[in-house]
Amino acid sequence: MTTITDNTVSPALLAATNGTKAAAVDANSTAAAQDRFLTLLVTQMKNQDPLNPMDNAQVTSQLAQLSTVNGIDKLNTTLTALQGNYQSSQSLQAASLIGHGVLTPGSTTTLADGKALLGVDITEAADAVKLTIRDSSGKTVHSMNLGPQEIGTVPLGWDGKTDSGTAAANGKYTFTVEATRGGVKTAAEALSFGQVQSVSTNAQGVKLNVPDIGAVDIAKVRQFM
Repeated sequence: MTTITDNTVSPALLAATNGTKAAAVDANSTAAAQDRFLTLLVTQMKNQDPLNPMDNAQVTSQLAQLSTVNGIDKLNTTLTALQGNYQSSQSLQAASLIGHGVLTPGSTTTLADGKALLGVDITEAADAVKLTIRDSSGKTVHSMNLGPQEIGTVPLGWDGKTDSGTAAANGKYTFTVEATRGGVKTAAEALSFGQVQSVSTNAQGVKLNVPDIGAVDIAKVRQFM
């Protein structure tokens, strides 16, 4: 006598599908869940009521679920591989920067033997830009009037001379930037100069290790020199 069963999708079948989705990141778990899914589906089809067989659309839908889960698993694997390749490529490119100078957001500069490098990032066109350098006590040592500036990065050098014409002592100095257009303050950012000493990678991406500045996100570098 033929066994008649309900053609409604069984809870076990649904559980197998959900379990497969949850384990998509684990290849072994995914394969096992897919095997269970197929076993349950075949069993259900064998025991179906011949007078009331499963609807073709229902079978197609269940198979589509399996295909989707398998596709998600493959997509996750592909994305993981692509991410690894991208990070490796970034690391190799960053390694080539060792020994090169960079301008990155910061407000300090170091004077050595009459030479200091720094910069300004102009994010809005300005008709007047002024840079003020101060010593450790906050006293103004030197001012630079850069005049009108268009949008872009402006690398600068300071010869170590004070506003009075004397030579400033070697060491660290701070500086600020003020930009205006039509008497109204506009956006401008001070940039510190440093030389890349090494490169490191972590979950946050590639970092350039720059003495006196620290770990710099490569995306924040305004100019390589």
